[in-house]
Amino acid sequence: MSAPLATLRVQRAFGPVVEGEAVVSDEGFSPRYDLDRWTGLISKPGHKLEGVNIKDKICFSPTAKGGIAAGWAYYDIKWKKIAPKALIFGVTNPVMVQGALFADMTITEGWEPHPREVVRTGDWVRVDPARKLIEVLKRAP
Repeated sequence: MSAPLATLRVQRAFGPVVEGEAVVSDEGFSPRYDLDRWTGLISKPGHKLEGVNIKDKICFSPTAKGGIAAGWAYYDIKWKKIAPKALIFGVTNPVMVQGALFADMTITEGWEPHPREVVRTGDWVRVDPARKLIEVLKRAP
């Protein structure tokens, strides 16, 4: 296996190792209010990712938005097979972490460096929670 093109360290991480296409946002994310929970499309009007499908993606967002209802929404989208493979947050909260764990979704919090410095939407990345590491494996064309 070749060396990663770039790496990010995370402060906290849970879940299985996953690989997938990155979707990098400068806006917070709520699975309840930003997402069409039947299609996997970001549907909130005016959201910077409006129209983007997050199914099977590695989603980078500065903050998790929402409370208890947003936490259970992770299980809902996982059950419907439209969930992202991983949620990579700058800041999250215990309810979001609990929801992700219940849904068996990989979730991380805190990062160094900032994803905008090393990851672009479309890059192929690996998230390794046990190592608290995100690696860019392939650049988007």
